[in-house]
Amino acid sequence: MSFSNESFGKCQKCVKSSGSIIHGKCNFCQDLEFQEGVLCDLNRRIQDPAAFKCYAFRRILKLAGLPSQKLPTLSNNLRDRSQQSRFQKLLDSNKIKYQRAMAQQKLGREQDGVFMELKYHFAWNVMYRKPVFARPANMFDFISDTFSNCSELIGAFVSLLWLAPDHLHLYVESDGGNSIETIVQEMKPLSAAAILAQFPDLKASLDAESDLWDKAYFVETIA
Repeated sequence: MSFSNESFGKCQKCVKSSGSIIHGKCNFCQDLEFQEGVLCDLNRRIQDPAAFKCYAFRRILKLAGLPSQKLPTLSNNLRDRSQQSRFQKLLDSNKIKYQRAMAQQKLGREQDGVFMELKYHFAWNVMYRKPVFARPANMFDFISDTFSNCSELIGAFVSLLWLAPDHLHLYVESDGGNSIETIVQEMKPLSAAAILAQFPDLKASLDAESDLWDKAYFVETIA
C-alpha cells in the first residue's frame, strides 16, 4: 500500500510541532516503530482537502533542560530484540491461543483440516481520528471479543492487538477464502454496531451522522 507525501492544513502543522513520527500514545505503535504518518495519510485519503478534519492534531510543548542532560538510550540491536520479543510474546499469549481454538471450532472444521497460511496486520482509524476510546483498557476485553466473534463470519481468525484512543491494530489469519477488502468491509460495520450498542455514549462523541470507523485502512502481511 503506497502513501503520498501530500498533506493539508493541520497535518502539516502537526508534523512541524511533533518531535516524533511514532505515535506517542500507542505502545503498540512504539514497539513496532509504526509511523504516525501512516495514520495521518489514512485520514487524508478519505476526506475533502477543503473540509479536512483531524482531531489528533495537537501542539507538543517540551520542557527545555540543560545541554548536559541526556536521556538513556538503547542500542539499535537491543531495541530491535526487545520489540520482537514483545510482539512474539503477544502472539504466543494464552488468550490468543484460546481465541484461535474457539475460532476453529466455530468454523466447524476439523483442526487438522484448518490451514491458515495468510497472516495480516491491520490498522485503521476512528473517523477523523477522534479519541473516543478515552479509557481503552476499560473497553479492550469487549472489543477484543467483538472482533473474535467476526472470525466465523469472515472465515478467518481475528484478534485485537492494540486499542488506542483514536485507532486500533488487528491480527488476522485467513485461509484465503476471502479477499482483504471483503474481510475489512465485513468487520467494520459488524464491529461498529456491536461497540456502539455496548457503549452508547461513544455515539455522542462522534460527529452527527458519522460512522465509528473511517473507510481507509492499512494492511501488511507478516511472517
